[in-house]
Amino acid sequence: MPETAELQPAAAAPPAERAGFRLAVFAAVLVVALATGFGAGRLTGAPAAAPSAPAQPAPAAEPAGDGHDHGGGTGTAAAPGAPPAGAAAEVGGLSLSAAGLRLVPAAGALAAGRPQQLSFRIEDSAGAPVTRFAVVHDKQLHLIVARRDLTGFQHLHPQMAADGTWSTPLTLPAAGPWRMFADFTAVGADGTNTAVTLGADLTVPGDYRPEPLPAPATTAQAGPYAVHYEGAPRTGAAQPLLFHVAGAQLEPYLGAFGHLVVLREGDLGYVHVHPEEQLVDGALKFWLTAPSRGAYRMFLDVQVGGTVHTAAFSLTVS
Repeated sequence: MPETAELQPAAAAPPAERAGFRLAVFAAVLVVALATGFGAGRLTGAPAAAPSAPAQPAPAAEPAGDGHDHGGGTGTAAAPGAPPAGAAAEVGGLSLSAAGLRLVPAAGALAAGRPQQLSFRIEDSAGAPVTRFAVVHDKQLHLIVARRDLTGFQHLHPQMAADGTWSTPLTLPAAGPWRMFADFTAVGADGTNTAVTLGADLTVPGDYRPEPLPAPATTAQAGPYAVHYEGAPRTGAAQPLLFHVAGAQLEPYLGAFGHLVVLREGDLGYVHVHPEEQLVDGALKFWLTAPSRGAYRMFLDVQVGGTVHTAAFSLTVS
């Protein structure tokens, strides 16, 4: 029988040759992949975009400096014990005009100590009277009047005629420089609401004898009722203020159990805040951020037995 040759296994390739073969295969695959990607890019008109970074949220809008916060009466309710969003920190009423609106008092002299009529209009940027206003705390417009020495405070609610003229009876008890604050929310033609507080000076001829600001105190009278408050407003963060009206059964007044107007000594910067919707153990709870250091006068309006009473407090923020 012929001899059968025995098959011998092929000799293993040296390590260097094996590495070279693997490298050549990898290079070929890479070339094919790149060519495919280039072709796909040309088909779509642009190369594939690199992964983008996660979108960042837009910064929150700054609150308008209208000096007015609706507190617990409107908007999203805050958690119990937490300050409401937008507790007022900016002052309003420092200018005749803001946000495209202008306060225009009627011409005419004012006299001390006798009833008279105060009239004014709110005009838009074209000089046309504004006649559409949102109802905020039961009224379309709140009018505050005070003398420059922070005496003679009045919280009034004028009536508007069809032509946009607002009017209210007014008695200014003493001569001197006075300031009026029109606090309102105008409604634009597109339905946009613009909340703003505008201010204007009123002059009453005569001998002006400014009274010094009373010393800071946490107790004051509101008609027959003693009012005491706890808390210390400061700049930079809303602080709680609790007002206790001794022996009084508080009633809702203009959509809230109370209204707090704060006027800064000097420029009469204006802040108007409202309390939480519910009384806290019979007390009114406000949240207030002082707009700056300085001396202030706080005016608290409450209603008892159908009568509105006002307590005034001096306050120093250091």
